Amino acid sequence: MTTAERRRSVPDRARRRAIRALARQLGVAYSVAARLLADEHRAWLFAHREQRPFHARVRDTREAADLPLGRAAHLAARFPRMHTPAGPLYDGRDRQTILGMLYAVLAHESPDLLPAADELAWVADLGEETAVDITCAAVDRAARLLLDDDRWLLWTRIEAMIAAGEAGTDQRARQTALVLGRELREVSLRGSMPGVRHILDALLVAPYEGHAPGARIGAATVVGVVWPRSGPPTAYEVRPDGGQTTRRISIERTEQPTGSAI
Repeated sequence: MTTAERRRSVPDRARRRAIRALARQLGVAYSVAARLLADEHRAWLFAHREQRPFHARVRDTREAADLPLGRAAHLAARFPRMHTPAGPLYDGRDRQTILGMLYAVLAHESPDLLPAADELAWVADLGEETAVDITCAAVDRAARLLLDDDRWLLWTRIEAMIAAGEAGTDQRARQTALVLGRELREVSLRGSMPGVRHILDALLVAPYEGHAPGARIGAATVVGVVWPRSGPPTAYEVRPDGGQTTRRISIERTEQPTGSAI
């Protein structure tokens, strides 16, 4: 093999690893994941993550364990926008800000849900995203369930969290409140809330080996996952090809995703 051929093989291997990683994430065939990664920006992001050295993975997992704002930034970068027959998924300008607000509301209302700081620090230094995800599973589930509540009520809770943080003596909570307070009036719930839901659905469904938003079930695309308060998901929300109506199907009735092209 020539030097030039060796140089070409490195990005090729990285791309193949990225395709396999996306296939595992979404529960789709390798060929389907390859078509999804035909989007050059998304392909570059996945390939770049697959090539990270250990110190870069540790840097990323430290951010992932930094609740509330660090984890929000990590997840927004980890799940980029996806083009599907059901339209763009994981989309929205304000996904990171809304994620930060959800985690901050939980830190304010239910601090016991957050893992202990020393536990998060230890797990973060492993450099494994999955380990951080397991540690944060309870707070991630609670953040996802907040999205099922009335939006006006959620907005009220966000405003209460910011007011309490700004008036309190905890410096970390105060700084978080100041950051989120500056962004509050510019956030688009309508435009970014679905993308936040896709991110948390994909994150939470992985341990159950389920289908994340963007996965294919027959001739339809998964656009959401239905969660109870605890335990595995109970249903998928899917949108048939060529249609605008979303329907709900029980997970017990779903078939394995086909190799249909996306």
